[in-house]
Amino acid sequence: MKRMLTLAAVLPIALSASFVSLTASPAQAGDDRVCRGSIGARYVDGNVIVPRGAVCALNGTRVDGDVKVYRNARLVASGVKVGGNIQAGNAKRVVVRMRDGVRSRVDGNIQLKSGTYGGIVAGARVNGDIQLFSNRGRFTVRGNVVDGNLQCKSNSPRPIGGNNRVEGNKENQCRGL
Repeated sequence: MKRMLTLAAVLPIALSASFVSLTASPAQAGDDRVCRGSIGARYVDGNVIVPRGAVCALNGTRVDGDVKVYRNARLVASGVKVGGNIQAGNAKRVVVRMRDGVRSRVDGNIQLKSGTYGGIVAGARVNGDIQLFSNRGRFTVRGNVVDGNLQCKSNSPRPIGGNNRVEGNKENQCRGL
């Protein structure tokens, strides 16, 4: 009888601990993943952060959230699928391109602002907008399929490229691309 009482007393605590453990797991899902180096063909449940000054290569990576590129950081995203946006502010260089004939896909927007050494957005499928604002350095925008707008303003030099299929508007410096 003493064993039963001990088991009966321990069982609710064990079940509670299991429940806490199970309910804590979803809270860990969707965490940010810092990229210094490379992430291959795997799934990232959350955002990918390229911190200040870091270099990151995403190769066939599937990102559930956003890809955020910070000051003086570099990103090369090849054949990626991003559930949110690719956003860069004051980045050194950003490249979004095809990999082995597979287009990079961005369900949100590609927003590149105040970059310093240019970049490439080529062969991407973007469900939102591509926006290049106040960048320095040469940007090439070529062969993309854009459901929203292609917007380029205050870039020096102006972006080059062409053969972009845009459902919305091609605006300002991107009018002829």
